[in-house]
Amino acid sequence: MNAVSALPVVALTMGDGAGIGPEVIVPAVLHPDTLAVCRPVVIGDARRLRQAATIVGVEADVVAVAGPDEAEFGGRRVNVIDLGLLPEDLPWGELSPVAGEGAYQYVRLAAELALSGAVQAICTAPLNKEALHAAGHVFPGHTELLAHLTGVEEVSMMLSTPKVKVIHVTTHIGLLDAVRRIEPGLVERTVRRGHEALVRAGNKTPVIGVCGINPHAGENGLFGYGEEEEKIVPALEVLREQGIDARGPLPADTAFFLAGRGDYDLIVAMYHDQGHGPVKVLGIEAGVNLTVGLPVIRTSVDHGTAFDIAGTGKADARSMVEALRQAAELAVAPDPDQETAAR
Repeated sequence: MNAVSALPVVALTMGDGAGIGPEVIVPAVLHPDTLAVCRPVVIGDARRLRQAATIVGVEADVVAVAGPDEAEFGGRRVNVIDLGLLPEDLPWGELSPVAGEGAYQYVRLAAELALSGAVQAICTAPLNKEALHAAGHVFPGHTELLAHLTGVEEVSMMLSTPKVKVIHVTTHIGLLDAVRRIEPGLVERTVRRGHEALVRAGNKTPVIGVCGINPHAGENGLFGYGEEEEKIVPALEVLREQGIDARGPLPADTAFFLAGRGDYDLIVAMYHDQGHGPVKVLGIEAGVNLTVGLPVIRTSVDHGTAFDIAGTGKADARSMVEALRQAAELAVAPDPDQETAAR
């Protein structure tokens, strides 16, 4: 294998074609940091990518390929498995069931390619949940959609920035439902998934901080009704007995500061906003979303479709470059025999 063919193939889904996905994909795919670590193959719409290249002012040779095995790398080439689902005049920045259907089909094909071994990881541009639902695919987001497509019952969302990494016990449900759903088994499984992801990325002995549910982690029963002792402490006791360095329950208002200065390698948030808020303050520009617990690697940008700036050329591609880098870092090296057979 030469140096390029030794790199993992990453399927990069275009997301909602009315959003900023195409605009961040083109410069990210051509970025030297990306090409140094992986072979990106976009799954999306070639015409939309060409439009995006013009908007962002990037010279790109967008080439349609039938599959990853046809992709070639070098120069200004952008390889895309072109599903051709979007009309040429699709408006930028507007909700569209057509774009929602496209976003679903891109992810569906990426999951199939990953499960078959044709690609070693998936990286996703943002989709729009309303558009996805309008197209008849009722999933809260990428995390749950990929779990469905790969036949996995339970996964976790991890957000990664240069300063802090956060994994969530619950995500896209209401706060009252989140508190009801949290229980020792779920906390334990979430921490394990986070621990395994960090070990896989090269941190053999990660230190994990686990947030409480109530202010000040309940402050010895002063706040709440003993949720920390009931729902979190039993899980931490089991994990520590098995050699996992999980500490807590921690007051969430200080846990992220401590992680930012290096005390913790990973913070476990109990619900969506407890984890998302601090992460987006500390580093959304270079933030990455990882789905942990899937049979395939999946990373994503840590931002949405940004309809307010879609089609203007203002989108920042740094998070996509970082998402591709982390996908490559976590991916297993390609099997040369399998690639030869595919050809």
